[in-house]
Amino acid sequence: MSVAKIIEVTAESTESFESAIRTGIEEASKSLKNIEGAWVKEQKVVVNDGKITGFRVDMKLTFVME
Repeated sequence: MSVAKIIEVTAESTESFESAIRTGIEEASKSLKNIEGAWVKEQKVVVNDGKITGFRVDMKLTFVME
């Protein structure tokens, strides 16, 4: 039997939402093992002086406990 845990992560990129998702998962993978999936809860853009300067995602990551 396996047990899964869910954590919330926020990540940001200056390029795209997809890049922010990748960054969040890659950074979380440095300290978590067995990440099985991600659910993107929310997407936001950061605006400075009327221009988009960042893409931010809030996501839930699911990983299997050892």
